[in-house]
Amino acid sequence: MAATLGPLGWWRQWRRCLSARDGSRILLLLLLLGSGQGPQQVGAGQTFEYLKREHSLSKPYQGVGTGSSSLWNLMGNAMVMTQYIRLTPDMQSKQGALWNRVPCFLRDWELQVHFKIHGQGKKNLHGDGLAIWYTKDRMQPGPVFGNMDKFVGLGVFVDTYPNEEKQQEAQKRRYSPGVQRVFPYISAMVNNGSLSYDHERDGRPTELGGCTAIVRNLHYDTFLVIRYVKRHLTIMMDIDGKHEWRDCIEVPGVRLPRGYYFGTSSITGDLSDNHDVISLKLFELTVERTPEEEKLHRDVFLPSVDNMKLPEMTAPLPPLSGLALFLIVFFSLVFSVFAIVIGIILYNKWQEQSRKRFY
Repeated sequence: MAATLGPLGWWRQWRRCLSARDGSRILLLLLLLGSGQGPQQVGAGQTFEYLKREHSLSKPYQGVGTGSSSLWNLMGNAMVMTQYIRLTPDMQSKQGALWNRVPCFLRDWELQVHFKIHGQGKKNLHGDGLAIWYTKDRMQPGPVFGNMDKFVGLGVFVDTYPNEEKQQEAQKRRYSPGVQRVFPYISAMVNNGSLSYDHERDGRPTELGGCTAIVRNLHYDTFLVIRYVKRHLTIMMDIDGKHEWRDCIEVPGVRLPRGYYFGTSSITGDLSDNHDVISLKLFELTVERTPEEEKLHRDVFLPSVDNMKLPEMTAPLPPLSGLALFLIVFFSLVFSVFAIVIGIILYNKWQEQSRKRFY
């Protein structure tokens, strides 16, 4: 994948200039950056990205709270600190989340997540990880990294504890080399509300793809980017301290409705970690489309993935009202009485005809 300079790349170039104290390079970067609010070009002249502040969050974390006037809402044990937002502390049985209050109606977008996972636990004695969401429902606590199960939308999971592997070890069974995954592990899942996340198998049955991501207790910044362009989902990471994006997941044919909410959540159980979010930055991507692509990329109303069969949702029947129930019982009785009367009349006629034939 060709290297591109988004806002994150420009910031790193700026830091290098400051360390080098090269005045000419600083001036050049100032001219390029301008006010910091303009579009950034990505790719070969076809895509521009614009920071959407209503869907973004960074220090000093203004607009974060529990009220209806806040752009971001906290839930559970999540806390706002000076340098980060802590979803869960390094303590057992904690759960926290951070949700954007504004629904996103962008067609193509890119979400950059700056996060940190750290704690006192040694190897495989920590958990459970965090998730980044783009879903229909928000602020719904549950068992899937602190969010509801059977969600509707996209979930990206940074899973730090290998549940399936530990169960295999307890049963004295071993993985085959081609099956075992190395944790921490990043995976993605698209759900239309009909699927459950399988904790016992770390989401393996429903994952779109995944990769190993050694992200715990690092002394440098860790980033994750989720890009959704032309129904193409790409997830990359920068976790090596090299200021380079590395591919993790790439899935074509992902259909996500507009008007869903961005959020992030975390949960701890018997094992724990600090799960911190430093920033969330959403960029609108302007992409050129052919007339044929415009026809193909129409809005959808339920998440799906091409060539992947998701069980259809069966809407529950609404409960009957008192009046409807009364009418059903009343007409059932009327029909029963009418059927009985008709039966008696037919029986009497049959008896009369039988007597006439007898005489």
